[in-house]
Amino acid sequence: MKRIYFSSTKPLNRRHLLRGTGAVALSLPFLDAMLPCFGSRLLADGTKADESPHRFLATCTTLGLHTPALFPEKVGSDYELTPYLKTLKEHRDQLTILSGLSHPEQQGNNGHASELTWLTSAQRPGLAGFKNTISIDQLIAEQVGIHTRFPYLALSTSGRSMSWNANGVEIPGETRPSEIFKALFIDGTKNQIADEVRGLQRGLSILDTVQGEAKKLNQKLGKRDQEKLDEYFSAIRDLEFRFKQSSNWATKPKPKTDAKPPKDIAEKTDAIARQNLMYDMIVLALQSDSTRTITFQISGMNAVPKIPGVQNDWHNLSHHGKDPAKIDELKIIEKAEFEAFNRFLSNLRNVTEKGKSLLDHTTVMFGSNLGNASSHSARNLPILIAGGGFKHGAYAAHDAKDNTPMANMFVTFAQQMGIEIDTFGSSTAAGIRGLELV
Repeated sequence: MKRIYFSSTKPLNRRHLLRGTGAVALSLPFLDAMLPCFGSRLLADGTKADESPHRFLATCTTLGLHTPALFPEKVGSDYELTPYLKTLKEHRDQLTILSGLSHPEQQGNNGHASELTWLTSAQRPGLAGFKNTISIDQLIAEQVGIHTRFPYLALSTSGRSMSWNANGVEIPGETRPSEIFKALFIDGTKNQIADEVRGLQRGLSILDTVQGEAKKLNQKLGKRDQEKLDEYFSAIRDLEFRFKQSSNWATKPKPKTDAKPPKDIAEKTDAIARQNLMYDMIVLALQSDSTRTITFQISGMNAVPKIPGVQNDWHNLSHHGKDPAKIDELKIIEKAEFEAFNRFLSNLRNVTEKGKSLLDHTTVMFGSNLGNASSHSARNLPILIAGGGFKHGAYAAHDAKDNTPMANMFVTFAQQMGIEIDTFGSSTAAGIRGLELV
């Protein structure tokens, strides 16, 4: 079985600095995250044990969205529904539409390179010397993820993902709903659990040996090399904590569910059915509090999707060159995607938790890394925000030419999850116009 990838972190030291290349360097006061991880009465996001925690989901459609069918003509709360927004009309009160956002310097080594940086805001993706930075979901997961079996889920329809760790390494995306369901709800046998615990203990033993040898070496090194080795020790301690955390969860029973195990959809061209099934797994993961941070990459394809009325290659349609016939066919695909997204939002709203819906407790970002897929432009990105306790029901248009840094919004997301940062990546401010808390 392919493992679902995740990371976590140890409780924070008072002198700890939040660090991520190009992301943040902020000295911390005493935080709840500095308390012991297990048995804490107050969670890292400030949520009391008897309150509902915040969650975060980012979904990216990597072949873009035809924005003339999405963005309204009038800003504010009395905008007229566009063709795509009509599919979401029942959630208007829980939805904010944003335009005029982007990350700076996204001219990469190919037209789709901005996929790499949608959640990081790192510049010049894929070009010589490029090194990605931590994605906002992973920054959140490093602190919030210590309270759930999976600190995060990185999901995908292609095997890639939108998630990047603190070293700028892409985290593989899980594509099989059956494996996600198994990881969330199916307990292993006693022998399987014992084998897993033994494996984790062996990992701890190996780390002890490595750390002991490294300490001996440290005494023989100069100051500069000692500093490098200190970074190595830090990585070992983080890995040690992950082993210990995994050992704790390995022996705990998994939550129960009435949902039936899903059957994976083998036909790759059945794009909407695959999206719906993955959305179902996301609802189950959030509802069971198995994780509080999820990314979902929806990749297009160089093939004809199984959608009535579509006869041409999806990727080719995205490069419509303003051809009306191609645009009409592309809109059929994207409208079907919005219908799947609408179904997902409805399912979140139908789950009640502490007197509110699961959508109220979940910040959902849906959009694309391309503002104009036909020309591979990563400017003026289409972004929708749903739920999460924000003031909704309006369209906020930022300058379509002089875009607002999208990373400003990421600061708001982190703060809503209880992480006290004031900068992230290319941000120039903490928050954006049009997205405020209730």
